[in-house]
Amino acid sequence: MANNPSRLGKGLGALLGGEDLTELRKPVGYINKQVVSAETKPQDTSDVLRIPVGLIEPNPYQPRMSFDNEAMQELCESIRTFGLIQPITVRRKGEKYQIISGERRYRASIMAGMDMVPAYIRDASEQGMLEMAIVENIQRENLDPIEVAMSYQRLMEECRLTQEQMADRVGKKRASVANQLRLLKLPAKVQHDLKVGLVSVGHAKVLLAVEDPATQEMLCDLIVKGGLSVRQLEEKVKALDKEPSSKQKEDPGTLPEMYYRLLENVGKFFGENISLRRNRDGKGVLTIKFDSDAQMEEFMKALDQR
Repeated sequence: MANNPSRLGKGLGALLGGEDLTELRKPVGYINKQVVSAETKPQDTSDVLRIPVGLIEPNPYQPRMSFDNEAMQELCESIRTFGLIQPITVRRKGEKYQIISGERRYRASIMAGMDMVPAYIRDASEQGMLEMAIVENIQRENLDPIEVAMSYQRLMEECRLTQEQMADRVGKKRASVANQLRLLKLPAKVQHDLKVGLVSVGHAKVLLAVEDPATQEMLCDLIVKGGLSVRQLEEKVKALDKEPSSKQKEDPGTLPEMYYRLLENVGKFFGENISLRRNRDGKGVLTIKFDSDAQMEEFMKALDQR
């Protein structure tokens, strides 16, 4: 080494001497553990078995709804060169095997021309399968923010989990899960732009502070067309807060008489817990806050008697 000191100063390329190592890296294989049918019983479920692609079916609980073509092609090329290094996980279902996790790897393996896919086989109920699929995807795949939020929501609804339980499942703080779920409250246009990467999660958090959906959409358009940073968006929102809205400009005295009668009649049941907003175009919002089912039941009886 002392006889060739300059060689160390040329980086790893110099140390390798320009040698092509492709031939040294053979695709991984699982030759002696092939499944020929779904009836084959592995001795050990921790074994990696080679399953014919025709015996494998996709996971209906797959939270990922789209796969990036470029990323899939890159994975496909990697599999062609090195094989599928990380096996997928499946469960038996009738005469076939259903994917629990690894659908992206499975699809890329088919693209690469593989007729056998290495897999772990494990037992899983449908609920357990759903949980495993979502948790595995959230932790190991680059789901977009909306896919993550929808996965959280689905797992909470179908498996009846609280936010605390959900956070425990995915190894996140409860506040992080709650903030992710809030993204689903945004208008469809904003959710779309967040999903395809036109706006960031930082932008979305700022938009969530705006109550009016139409304003959220207009601000979203500004982000996309003007390339607003999160900081610039925050300044826009602050400026909007300082401007009197059309609702604030509206003179309460200009409300048609029928609205005053409505407030008076409904106010008999809910007191001050009723508010009404109306713009010059006649559009508005009537809000009623009630304290109990009994209070609402009394109101409904009064309506029925009319």
